[in-house]
Amino acid sequence: MGPIRGLKRRKKAEKGIDRNGAHTSPGNQAHQGLDWWEDFSKRITGLSSQSQDPPKFESFLKISRRTFSYICSLVKEEMMAKPANFIDLNGKLLSPNDRVAVALRRLSSGESLSSVGNLLGLNQTTVAQITWRFVEAMEQRGLHHLRWPTAMEEIKLKFEKIGGLPNCCGVIDTTHIMMCLSTTDRASDVWHDKGKNHSMIVQAIVDPDMRFLDIVTGWPGSLCDSVVLKSSSFFRLCEEGKRLNGKKIEVPEETELREYVIGDVGFPLLEWLLTPYQGCRLSDSQVEFNKRISATQLAAQRALARLKETWRIINGVMWRPDKNRLPRIILVCCLLHNIVIDLDDKVQREMPVSDHHDSGYQQQVCQSTDKTASIIRDKLSLYLSGSLLS
Repeated sequence: MGPIRGLKRRKKAEKGIDRNGAHTSPGNQAHQGLDWWEDFSKRITGLSSQSQDPPKFESFLKISRRTFSYICSLVKEEMMAKPANFIDLNGKLLSPNDRVAVALRRLSSGESLSSVGNLLGLNQTTVAQITWRFVEAMEQRGLHHLRWPTAMEEIKLKFEKIGGLPNCCGVIDTTHIMMCLSTTDRASDVWHDKGKNHSMIVQAIVDPDMRFLDIVTGWPGSLCDSVVLKSSSFFRLCEEGKRLNGKKIEVPEETELREYVIGDVGFPLLEWLLTPYQGCRLSDSQVEFNKRISATQLAAQRALARLKETWRIINGVMWRPDKNRLPRIILVCCLLHNIVIDLDDKVQREMPVSDHHDSGYQQQVCQSTDKTASIIRDKLSLYLSGSLLS
């Protein structure tokens, strides 16, 4: 499968979900959920002894029961559509909830197929098949949780409160998903990055609430950030004026500032992509502008860190992954990340926030600068510092 370059909005959420994302089913559903978890938790290795307490739902799956119920409602139809009698080692047929729990455990823990299988009393092939079916189901049913907004005003206001940057619509950043590839893989050199690892790149555009607005993945780690950007549909749409094409604002000296995203120095400076000033001898206004950029960039850094911390299958080093399936797994992890935010999941709210997601990688530097964008950035930085009055 080629790189995932863009995502289309799904028309409506699935039936049985209210506007807040809660599962709307008969009143006894919550009680049934409790009964299901009590039964499921008893399967976990080491719980045969009555003296041991079963694991907590939230610590085992890293999400709340409400979020789990919603995810089950999304994928149940797809996961049960294909004929497959998934059973545990005791011959018991796995319910839809069982299957979703198996997949979420695999994605959230990052444990090997055999480890998850041993923990839950399943054959590792069964774990692999269930997880992949879940990925396929989420691709079919969950894409409406990752889309480019139709209205940007709230997002722009939030970004302006964070760093004082007017008309900013997002933050772009990249991270590496590291892999251990076979020495006999003839294409392994393509995936060898500057950090001396085999990796796949994820490019993300993030809103101020750490939600993903656009995802690009599938490209080898050997490529620089600017190349990945210019190969994306997001770049093409922006260059054609079909994205970031909302209301322009005026800064002094009759300069129009279109909607834009911000990125680090690894990206080119464009009219719709503003980056920090480079060099040591910067003016006071340039230093202040860089500080505003840095404060705003935290949203993307924290989003990517949270993505890897929560869905640990893409954290660390993946052992010989299928490089055709990996982009789809990454996409589903991003969908799950957004669902957790959309449902205001209490478990995630209590997790510590980090902004470290690419340890061991040096900052890339792109020297590509658009002349008009450079002028706009200069005038914006002077205006924000008070050197130019409106």
